Amino acid sequence: MDENDELGSLRGEFHLNEGEIYLDGNSLGPLCEPSSRRMRHVVSEEWALGLVRSWNAAGWMGEPTRLGDKVAPLIGAEPGEVLVADTLTFLLAKLIGGALALRPERHVIITDAANFHSDLYIVEAMARRAGRHVSVKAIEREALEQHLDDDVALVMLTHVDFRTGEMLDMKTITEKAHAAGALMLWDLAHSTGAVPVDVSGCEVDFAAGCTYKYLNAGPGSPGFVYIRREFQGVIENPLPGWLGHARPFDFERTYEPAQGMQAFVTSSPSIIALASLDGALEVFDRAPMSQIRRKSLALTDLFMALVEDRLPGVFEIVTPRAHDQRGSQVALRHEDGYGIVQALIERDVIGDFRDPDICRFGFTPLYLRFVDVYDAVERLVEVFDSGLYLDPRFRVRNPVT
Repeated sequence: MDENDELGSLRGEFHLNEGEIYLDGNSLGPLCEPSSRRMRHVVSEEWALGLVRSWNAAGWMGEPTRLGDKVAPLIGAEPGEVLVADTLTFLLAKLIGGALALRPERHVIITDAANFHSDLYIVEAMARRAGRHVSVKAIEREALEQHLDDDVALVMLTHVDFRTGEMLDMKTITEKAHAAGALMLWDLAHSTGAVPVDVSGCEVDFAAGCTYKYLNAGPGSPGFVYIRREFQGVIENPLPGWLGHARPFDFERTYEPAQGMQAFVTSSPSIIALASLDGALEVFDRAPMSQIRRKSLALTDLFMALVEDRLPGVFEIVTPRAHDQRGSQVALRHEDGYGIVQALIERDVIGDFRDPDICRFGFTPLYLRFVDVYDAVERLVEVFDSGLYLDPRFRVRNPVT
């Protein structure tokens, strides 16, 4: 399988530790050489030598929209519909606040009870600050239709579930939200760079995502925001800043939003972080999403088959088997999940744990080999058969699990 891997040559672009199998790219992607090269240039040339001149000479001011156009094809957006800035939660706050203002006669936001907790925190906070009584309904996702009525202003869901890897039907759900007169906001944190996304074809209103997972842009790298063109100039940025002003260097006392996506810039962007993303996106120029998806499904299929064959009945595989319902991760449920993950890390297989009982493994086709999947399962068998995961030291939780 590795000999026939159409993406196999890309592995050499990544800094991977010898002997280590990295199955946590769904949490933090590894450094790639183009990112390293681009950051070195920004630090040693544009910043060190150009200093403040580089805001003009190196085009720093235009980086949020330029890089937005590079992210756009990965989510099925058009040029001029994506902006790279801030962090995912910050961008969600902007979109929630702006969307509520577009539906002043409605008073309900629907989200998923199993959503990522930061999403739940920020949607509750923005509802409290809406200036009118707005409630949040955190529902079971299967019951969405039962809750859609003419009081729903916004539906906010995550496309790929962070625990289980379940992928939702973006097109159908968006259509149902629109039929009820609601706006639709998608969190693409576990989708972008992992699965094909088509926000244009699905007529999504708004979306946001991060770049440090499958896009490999580094810890704390900026998020991105998508606003369908028909809403640009209509939805207002509830957190306006001077770089989102139509004429920022006129230093006017009153705010006039810039045209297009620039209006959703609030503060000065992190140029070094943007440089890392710029380099990371170069790899995707050589990796069509169709090839990434094909290999992703093959890797996850293989992992699940090997786990069932080598450890029958030990784990519950909670990730959907159907290809159209699966992201690019596999979640195994076990009551001693934390100890199993920690014991695997000691054996140089890096995954992570999600409370209460999920061993989570991400499969990034850009650098993972099929032999890595085979070897990871062999080490999982060793950990389980030896009872290593029951060692008392693995019952002490690390700050990051």
